[in-house]
Amino acid sequence: MGRWGRLTHKVTLRVLAKTACKFETTGDRTDSVCAANSPRGDGLRHDPSGRLWEIRALTDCQRLRKNVEYSNMCHPKATLTTGEHTLKAARPPLLFDLTGKRVYVAGHMGMVGQAVVRRLGRERVEVLTGDRRLLDLTRQHSVEYWLSAEKPDIVVVAAAKVGGIAFNSAYPAQFLYDNLAIAINVIHAAYEAGVKKLLFLGSSCIYPRLAPQPMREDMLLTGRLEPTNQWYAIAKIAGLKLVEAYRRQYGADFIALMPTNLYGPGDNYHPEHSHVPAALIRRFYEAKLSDAATVTVWGTGSPRREFMCVDDLADACVFALKHYSGDEFLNVGTGEDMTVGEFAHLVAEIVGYGGRIVFDPSRPDGMPQKLLDVSKLTRLGWRARIGLREGLTAAYTDFMTSGGR
Repeated sequence: MGRWGRLTHKVTLRVLAKTACKFETTGDRTDSVCAANSPRGDGLRHDPSGRLWEIRALTDCQRLRKNVEYSNMCHPKATLTTGEHTLKAARPPLLFDLTGKRVYVAGHMGMVGQAVVRRLGRERVEVLTGDRRLLDLTRQHSVEYWLSAEKPDIVVVAAAKVGGIAFNSAYPAQFLYDNLAIAINVIHAAYEAGVKKLLFLGSSCIYPRLAPQPMREDMLLTGRLEPTNQWYAIAKIAGLKLVEAYRRQYGADFIALMPTNLYGPGDNYHPEHSHVPAALIRRFYEAKLSDAATVTVWGTGSPRREFMCVDDLADACVFALKHYSGDEFLNVGTGEDMTVGEFAHLVAEIVGYGGRIVFDPSRPDGMPQKLLDVSKLTRLGWRARIGLREGLTAAYTDFMTSGGR
């Protein structure tokens, strides 16, 4: 049967071995060690609240297939309830050791870059960042000079010009030029400087507007883009293809991840330039202070969106650097979505706004639905762990402590 024993998958996992599994969070994701008894002595794995551990979403269960390698779920010799499929638990192989490496995080002042730097703080690496006064990522010579001088082992491309629907529509040339320039300059200069591994971050807006849901990685370039963010999407698609091209032509160990909609500490709460989560946090907070009877939200509220905490993305980045090396980019998300209306009411509740929410259908909705198929990354052994309410509460705390910057 093999050292790792046999796993079987149901919505609830029941430990049948004489020793239960105690799950602990490590640098990569959920790891497990053997415990003499389960917390309740009943052979079941409970979370700290006493509830049975359950699969995060039924769709994840449905994605798993017979004989799929499924990692980081149980200790050797633990056997879990079987359903129709038997799965082998195996840790993902370490393909790239981060120990002692110099890691340059491009865009370290943005929400994603800050989260990546925080996560790398748990690794034995040296993190490099560039002063904007000395390093302009939209200027080729500046990037080439800096990377050749600093000689990082790893580059994480978290830099981007970002914003909501209105900002994209108002500044199409800047969104297209700046993001194209960042991708071209950093990826090429990293290759010229002999960087051993590069991770490029895209955006879920790269998928066709009417793509089937959930969106798989192979749906790229199969239909028309959403017009409201096509400029940003085209630049990100070019970055993805450039990573693929450098792998194919030069054998470079360059990879890419495609995150879903993000929120969290370090977000931009500008009233006009921010994304949906940050914009709603600010709007509801100001409405609460002014005791406004209503708050208007753009669109009909009916589009469905998937939201993930930026710290989960940062963890996925470190996981991918260590355990992934392939031509295809990987989706990163929670595998769950909700309507914008439902999301708005949740944000209002967390902020403490008790007024009425009004939707403005004269404003654009964007794509009808954006939900990523995250089964490839799940099979490698990673999944998001921060719940939406928990993550939004942390984001609101960040908004308050930062003065809503």
